[in-house]
Amino acid sequence: MSTPYPFTAIVGQDDLRLGLLLNAVSPAVGGVLVRGEKGTAKSTAVRALAALMPEVTVVAGCRFSCDPQAPDPACPDGPHEAAPGVPRPARTVELPVGASEDRLVGALDIERALSEGVKAFEPGLLADAHRGILYVDEVNLLHDHLVDLLLDAAAMGASYVEREGVSVRHAARFLLVGTMNPEEGELRPQLLDRFGLTVEVTASRETDERVEVVRRRLAYDDDPAAFAARWADEEAALRERITAARALLPRVVLGDGVLRQIAATCAAFEVDGMRADIVMARTATALAAWAGRDEVVADDVRQAALLALPHRRRRNPFDAPGLDEDKLDDTLRDAADEQGGDDDDPDPGPDGPGGGVPPQGTGPDDGGGAEPAGADDGVSGGQGPGEGDAPPAGGGAGERRPVGAGEPFRTKMLSVPGLGEGAAGRRSRARTEHGRTTGSRRPEGALTKLHLAATVQAAAPHQRARGRSGRGLVVRRDDLRQATREGREGNLVLFAVDASGSMAARQRMSAVKGAVLSLLLDAYQRRDKVGLVTFRGKEAEVALPPTSSVDAAAARLESLPTGGRTPLAAGLLKAHDVLRVERLRDPSRRALLVVVTDGRATGGVDPVALAARAARLHASEGTASVVVDCESGYVRLGLAAELARDLGGSAVTLDELRADSIAGLVKDITATRRAA
Repeated sequence: MSTPYPFTAIVGQDDLRLGLLLNAVSPAVGGVLVRGEKGTAKSTAVRALAALMPEVTVVAGCRFSCDPQAPDPACPDGPHEAAPGVPRPARTVELPVGASEDRLVGALDIERALSEGVKAFEPGLLADAHRGILYVDEVNLLHDHLVDLLLDAAAMGASYVEREGVSVRHAARFLLVGTMNPEEGELRPQLLDRFGLTVEVTASRETDERVEVVRRRLAYDDDPAAFAARWADEEAALRERITAARALLPRVVLGDGVLRQIAATCAAFEVDGMRADIVMARTATALAAWAGRDEVVADDVRQAALLALPHRRRRNPFDAPGLDEDKLDDTLRDAADEQGGDDDDPDPGPDGPGGGVPPQGTGPDDGGGAEPAGADDGVSGGQGPGEGDAPPAGGGAGERRPVGAGEPFRTKMLSVPGLGEGAAGRRSRARTEHGRTTGSRRPEGALTKLHLAATVQAAAPHQRARGRSGRGLVVRRDDLRQATREGREGNLVLFAVDASGSMAARQRMSAVKGAVLSLLLDAYQRRDKVGLVTFRGKEAEVALPPTSSVDAAAARLESLPTGGRTPLAAGLLKAHDVLRVERLRDPSRRALLVVVTDGRATGGVDPVALAARAARLHASEGTASVVVDCESGYVRLGLAAELARDLGGSAVTLDELRADSIAGLVKDITATRRAA
């Protein structure tokens, strides 16, 4: 077993360490979501926390970690007789992004259940994580069906496994810790709200601190055991502090005045529901216990708000999480004044209440434990020139500064024709592990979804030959049938946006950007990957390679300048190159090409014919496509509709794109696909 990196050897990342420690003190806080760029010690810190967690006492031989003082009456390994139990370290169980449903919740031996009538159950990761930590790295990439199971277990504190009338239930209460890189996409709101706290982490820009991070990491890699031994005293001291805080926690007083501050803060920031109030109360109590106090003060409330509210303030996926600290201070001050004054100053200083996270030590190894991180690779929204300014260097003639997007709206449904087998999502029809049952087949490998009727039908003709004598059905492996199901998949939605001079009228471009932003929001809700190709001047460029980060695409769209000629053919060919590469990377994910243009093509020799040839190249490869016609004015040339015919797709106007418009009926984009 490898030696984990010491928690106390991590440099900086105060919010990250504090959030994890508060959950170690009070698991009722509800877990923590760690957001940040790659290489910022997210996974290192979570794995290091396991060594600090107090031991748990379990019933000997119980696969579900029942507490001997209060065993689960419904435990599949029970009932348990009174016994002292055995201590063991708290587990940190990692849930892989690509795990199956059976791996998460456990699996039944279907053959034994049918033939012998016994509940032969193999526990999953939820059972392993009971009374411990369930860690999900890249939690934002977790498949929807696994997210649903996590939500159910987190809400009920139990896991239910149902297999054709056979039911197993076991306790599943765990500390949920997730890490994610926002560049790769956001979380579903329901799962986001299940995390009690959230912290943002970034790599330090201080040279000395970065040097110390590298020095410690190299020392750890050279000799992990020796490095951990140098931090053993600090680890032991921190472990004792966690134990002391846990013992103090039940005695911490949460006064009515503090509760009013919590309620006023949640109301002022307009968070949904009451979970935020409860999480803030538990976090503030844990902060007081961590600081060694038996009473919650205003400083605790302030720090709790900074940890518990930012991710609950988002109103759409393009909002950055955060909290206005000036407004927070004013709210706390006003709430205190309404109670007749409060001597506590709501400004706790940089280290938070109780001195924040534990001291780092004074030895030469004091500092960091993460791999060195590079410069921020986030989206940089280019700022165009202001009114009256000269065009930026390298910009084409007639370039205009970026225009803001119009108000987004709910769009009509656009889907890829046929039946796919891609990643789970909510756009196009696909064969999936979840959804309505459409038939059966012989299982290829492990059986996951039994089709009971088909299994009985396959076994029935052989009962006499198999010597059936009792009521039970004699079932063999060859009789088992896998249910085939139809659900929805996520697609790659590639936007090819015309940013030429013909689109550059400010009001018009604002409406176009608003339409694309609406489609991006739709893609986010349907769990698609998105990419962005723009064309203007003399060439086309990939503004954003295909990614799950829809908000990154929105940021690139917002900063998109306009002007110059219309190299429509170049834009279509660039889109073709992107789709060709993506087919090699992820052949099961089908693509939808959305071309946003007025259909005009200028520049070069016979640009219209070149654009038509590029469009037919897409059609010859069966690429599903739709053209959003941005032409306006009284005189319309209908060029976008001609482009759609060459693509083998359909065309919709900006008005028709709205789901609530009269013309906004759902169309399958194959309806107008040109016959071969």
